[in-house]
Amino acid sequence: MQKPAIIAALIFTSTNTMIEKTFSAQGALGKAIPGFQPRQAQIDMAKAVADAIKNQGQVVVEAGTGTGKTFAYLVPALLSGQKVIISTGSKNLQEQLYHRDLPLMTDALGFYGKVSLLKGRSNYLCLDRLSRQMVESHNQQADPTLLSQLVKVRAWTSETKTGDLGDCDAIAEDSPIIPTITSTNDNCLGKDCPSYTDCYVLKARKKALDADVVVVNHHLFLADLAIKETGFGELIPEADVFIFDEAHQLPDIASQYFGQSVSSRQIQELSKDIEISYRTEAKDMRQLQKVAEKLVQSAMDLRILLGESGFRGNWRDAMASPAIAREIERLQESLEFAIDVLKLALGRSQLLDAAFERATLLKSRIDRVCDVSITGYSYWFDTTPRHFSLHITPLSVSDKFNEQMELKQGAWIFTSATLAVNGDFGHFTSRLGIKPASQMSLPSPFDYQNQARLCVPRYLPEPNSQGLADKLVRMLAPIIEQNQGRCFFLCTSHAMMRDLGERFRQVLDIPVLLQGETSKQRTLTEFMELGNALLVATGAFWEGIDVRGDALSCVIIDKLPFTAPDDPLLKARIEDCRLRGGDPFAQVQLPDAVITLKQGVGRLIRDKKDFGALIICDNRLVTRDYGGVFLASLPPIPRTRDLESIKDFLHTISTTQEISTTQEISTTQEQ
Repeated sequence: MQKPAIIAALIFTSTNTMIEKTFSAQGALGKAIPGFQPRQAQIDMAKAVADAIKNQGQVVVEAGTGTGKTFAYLVPALLSGQKVIISTGSKNLQEQLYHRDLPLMTDALGFYGKVSLLKGRSNYLCLDRLSRQMVESHNQQADPTLLSQLVKVRAWTSETKTGDLGDCDAIAEDSPIIPTITSTNDNCLGKDCPSYTDCYVLKARKKALDADVVVVNHHLFLADLAIKETGFGELIPEADVFIFDEAHQLPDIASQYFGQSVSSRQIQELSKDIEISYRTEAKDMRQLQKVAEKLVQSAMDLRILLGESGFRGNWRDAMASPAIAREIERLQESLEFAIDVLKLALGRSQLLDAAFERATLLKSRIDRVCDVSITGYSYWFDTTPRHFSLHITPLSVSDKFNEQMELKQGAWIFTSATLAVNGDFGHFTSRLGIKPASQMSLPSPFDYQNQARLCVPRYLPEPNSQGLADKLVRMLAPIIEQNQGRCFFLCTSHAMMRDLGERFRQVLDIPVLLQGETSKQRTLTEFMELGNALLVATGAFWEGIDVRGDALSCVIIDKLPFTAPDDPLLKARIEDCRLRGGDPFAQVQLPDAVITLKQGVGRLIRDKKDFGALIICDNRLVTRDYGGVFLASLPPIPRTRDLESIKDFLHTISTTQEISTTQEISTTQEQ
């Protein structure tokens, strides 16, 4: 009876031995990576992942920056010989894994399995929509700039094998033509599409089905779990091992996909397709043009009523406004009119048939979003300059996510540099309903005592006080100027970001970059190339940004990143926590803020050769009891309240780096 247990123990021992050998200086990684040094934390994580794979269990690993977590999960996953799905927090990390880390590991380990990259459909060119846009762009109202971009994309189709628009250098990543030449779940024609056999989305999914290792992202994975994708059968293939990198993002993304959303962009895209159908395939149906115009106008009227851009509001409260209720009624009438007209056009073309189905779906979604009587959900909306989105988000996804894990079985591995709050994983695991067999926190290998300093300056104004931006600029401009830029100023709101950016541009003689003035990637590239810039940014730059070396030696944070108290999603979670007898501040607000702060702090030290100063402009870190929870969750960086000592520290490391650079140049010249 004991034989299976003995065999399992032998296999586990053998796996552990193989992992230790692989991660040794003389092992596969030592041979493949110049200067590779074994790290005990990396080996411990690899063994924990191997154990989870062997036992089909769940493991949660917080691996500090520099631990080498990517190799720590790739090695046991590749050695397991099982089908693996790796889900990342962003497309950038997806690309890095697929193009850099995985090829290195497969070569080092002699792995001969198939590896595939799968993105969401909005990344792949839709040949049918491209050809329709080419026809549409030749009318008199068309923008000639957009036509020239379409021509470039059509030329690119002769050389691309994947259809991934991220590889098309002819157009910018934020080009306005991208939504018009890619498909969505709503407008995809599926098997009725004339270009079905050449479909890049279909090809990518077939490749993923045949692969042994598939790299996806959280949005795609959760869209699949929530059964949002239709038309091509199963989106993500069955697997034995599920690995989530940047796992701290999962609870919030899961909330989006287990809820429902509808946006004015979807209405506008429907209108555009109806307009194209009228011009190309149903010129005798003048009513189609009226339908298209009415849909756009109704959506625009509601957008204007919803107020300023970048706003998140409570949809229940908004619905109580007679003006908004009236505009919603008009939008529903416009969709009903569209459904009636499109019903008459059924059978005329695939595009019109699909438009009928989309109009019906949008109508039912708006009806659902407007039924705010159902409990257990947050009802909210947000706005951009031209669009609005209406959302229903479940207050808890733990039951649904846990149910999916039970259905799929296999090994589930969750890792990130920021999962624990003061060493406790409860906030993360409870939100997803995870019951890990093991959870571990691995320290970063960096020498924070020598590499960094943390300052909470004296005489700080109170958070949210009048004239806060002015005071921060006066206090910090001398440090930024002396450091020759090389600084991120991370803000907790767009308003503060704009305020600080404007004021710094008035007083500093160095370049000041502002997030949002161009694409995120272009902003980051410019920051690196300038070498002496200040970048003032918000949410998007708090995580997933990797700037190494002396290009970044100072990170300033305006205040502790508590979510705005009027955020409708937060208010709903607080109310839910209170109804369950919990402490909303300790169980919801504080843990969220701690994890966000850890992400922002993590931008500073990315390498053993990095040095820098972190300045957090919030007295609450030292005056409130909960400040201790924040500080205990951060790396062990020496702390001070004296800005002069930070100036001295930055001056010292700057001088040291200049001497080091001079010596390197001198050595090179001598050689």
